[in-house]
Amino acid sequence: MARHLITSAIPYINGIKHLGNLIGSQLPADLYARYLRQRGHEVLFLCATDEHGTPAELAAAKAGKPVADYCAEMHDVQAKIAEGFGLSFDHFGRSSGPRNHDLTQHFANQLHAQGLIEEVSETQMYSPTDGRYLPDRYIEGTCPNCGFEDARGDQCDNCTKQLDPTDLINPRSTVSGATDLEERETKHLYLRQSQMKDDLAAWIDTKTDWPILTTSIAKKWLNDGDGLQDRGITRDLDWGVRVPVEGWQDNPMKSIYVWFDAVIGYLSASIEWARLSGDPQAWKDFWQDPEALSYYFMGKDNIVFHSVIWPGILLGI
Repeated sequence: MARHLITSAIPYINGIKHLGNLIGSQLPADLYARYLRQRGHEVLFLCATDEHGTPAELAAAKAGKPVADYCAEMHDVQAKIAEGFGLSFDHFGRSSGPRNHDLTQHFANQLHAQGLIEEVSETQMYSPTDGRYLPDRYIEGTCPNCGFEDARGDQCDNCTKQLDPTDLINPRSTVSGATDLEERETKHLYLRQSQMKDDLAAWIDTKTDWPILTTSIAKKWLNDGDGLQDRGITRDLDWGVRVPVEGWQDNPMKSIYVWFDAVIGYLSASIEWARLSGDPQAWKDFWQDPEALSYYFMGKDNIVFHSVIWPGILLGI
């Protein structure tokens, strides 16, 4: 009998999840885990809460709580909801836990040693009123693509186009509402995904059992326009994993971008499960055994992270 690692999409921490999260990823993952167990297979079924980034800070501020306290409280709420619905997770972890912080820093150092992380100077929006840069959801404005007036600094929820804060028309701070914003130069670290394109393309071609939609989305990211682009792995935030690269460790307002540490949460949750099970090396049976199989249950918007970005990180180290 084979070993099977099963994960459902890691839910974000800001608020109680709706039934779509249950129906779209958690329930089908649970059904499949139960089916495989009844067939006699060895199954590790995992989930976690995704706790870093701007939405967590903004939700905590709205609730009037320190962000760490807010995340701990909402993790307990989401874990109890999963328990109440009878989901059979073997472990329900946290991306803000020390295991994921350590592992994320290890991954960043390994990728940097391989020459796959580089420092880039770029222009970001800065608010003199707030005294800070405004990444992602700290800034809103009009989408340059469709004209939607409440587009975020990372994406327009109306047309789904990915954006940078500097793309927005008539931008405003979501913290103070200030509009006297200015562009300032700042430095960030980028994952050189463009250097991984050929290896990723060859690996994706071996996935003959993937759904057609998954393969088409992955190849679209690899081949559309200028092809796979380098992607920032740091943000101007103090809530998150500290940047381990030399020269960056002591900057309190630079942290690892949430998308990078969130996918690593699958592995850190596995390592936590192994430690709690009394066999700290047990996670290797699901991650390093070439006969073990992995299944990721998610919505369509998350496909690129699991078919291109997470495999690229793993190939990179």
